[in-house]
Amino acid sequence: MNMAAIALQARLSDDAERWLATAVNAIKADARTVRALFPAAARKCGRGPLQSDELPGWTVDEAARVVLLDALPADALSAEIGELYRYGDAAEKRAVLRGLDLLPLGAGGLPIVRDALRTNDARLVTAAMGPYSAKELDPHAYRHGVLKCVFMGIPLADIAGLDRRVDDELIAMLRSFAAERAAAGRSIPTDVTRLLPLPLEF
Repeated sequence: MNMAAIALQARLSDDAERWLATAVNAIKADARTVRALFPAAARKCGRGPLQSDELPGWTVDEAARVVLLDALPADALSAEIGELYRYGDAAEKRAVLRGLDLLPLGAGGLPIVRDALRTNDARLVTAAMGPYSAKELDPHAYRHGVLKCVFMGIPLADIAGLDRRVDDELIAMLRSFAAERAAAGRSIPTDVTRLLPLPLEF
């Protein structure tokens, strides 16, 4: 069972459970039905906090939407999630991004991640730098994703995999960022200074 489905247990009303089960069966029978069901998930299942240790910070509708994505046939998965992301509102896009790591996509979700990292929506950028990107982004793209988070004021703690993916080049990029901030008389985010090796004089 998908982790999102497990996290939803005991979080849905009886009506929401029935709706979600019916929606899953409909998508398995015809992948195209996800296009109408995916936007409806928030209204049918709720938008409150999921309250899951395994999926911290998720909402109920995000988990429900990932359950719908998981019902897609393998041969339709990449195409349908691409369309759902492209035409979705911010909440729907974030659900797609958060679900990438729970779906059998391999590198197939990278175009979605790259698109999200080109936006200036902090919610999307944060979701884009989740566990999927920690596994799938190449070093260059990952470093620039981290740097974008720093520029946008997104805490480094919100970036998945940083402890194992930090390398000398990323440290050099962050030191340059810190030096520029110091030269301009601007403060340096504390989490950045904690990551940088001493000394920090610029």
